[in-house]
Amino acid sequence: MQIGEVATSLAISADTLRYYEKIKLLPKIQRQSGVRCYSNKDLSRLSFIKRAQKMGFSLKEIAALLRFRENPQKAKPKVRELAHQKLVEIELHLGELTTLRDELKLLTNLCGANPEGCPILESIEQDKNSSVKVKKTKILK
Repeated sequence: MQIGEVATSLAISADTLRYYEKIKLLPKIQRQSGVRCYSNKDLSRLSFIKRAQKMGFSLKEIAALLRFRENPQKAKPKVRELAHQKLVEIELHLGELTTLRDELKLLTNLCGANPEGCPILESIEQDKNSSVKVKKTKILK
């Protein structure tokens, strides 16, 4: 497949495909008359990259996973540790999102019940001021 076909079929821009090759997430792609031609192996690798990105892995982590993919039995403990680290990050993020969701639910309820002012805007303003205070405190120490 040519670059345009791959870009369309995998919903990846041609620039991204070139970038992956540049940073060596993809091996040097074969060319015919100067046109990149992607093999089934390249497509499999790209699908792996996309899936790993959806799981929250960075490009650097994906590069490691791709190396581990070459010898999965030997790399299994390293892959497990990397996946465990990602799981911890995701759980932390989920906790933050849950707190944010609960706060927004409360604020939207307060906003509907409050005929004066806007609790949502007031809350955002308060958060802005508290983060400024925290930064000032850190600088003063």
